[in-house]
Amino acid sequence: MHKKIYWLPLVTVLAVTTFVITMQNAYAIDLDEATMTVPLDQSGQTTTLTPEQVKRGKRLFNNTCSQCHNGGITKTNPNIGLDPEGLSLATPPRDNIEALIDYMKNPTSYDGAEEIAELHPSIKSAEIFPKMDHR
Repeated sequence: MHKKIYWLPLVTVLAVTTFVITMQNAYAIDLDEATMTVPLDQSGQTTTLTPEQVKRGKRLFNNTCSQCHNGGITKTNPNIGLDPEGLSLATPPRDNIEALIDYMKNPTSYDGAEEIAELHPSIKSAEIFPKMDHR
């Protein structure tokens, strides 16, 4: 359980991305509980983020991810979005917290065919991308 709590702020970055895409000017306090409830795993379990987690996630996303994912798109391939539908079409699907944690540890291409840790910030490549070192 401790590991999941440790990774939650990092994954919150990606979960909040779905909010940022559709609600560019919204603040965490403006989001209702239904909006802050996100899929936890493939079985359909959910978790509700706190306003503080949303606020922190948005800040982390803006500081760490927005250079390549501004507006919820992927700079290297604008056809791939970070919206829930786009994330669900990846192989493996990345549309829940556990899947995003797995991706942040070991990123792969959208089709899952190639490891891309040397190209995409991840925990695995923290020596290349120091912002990913959250020790």
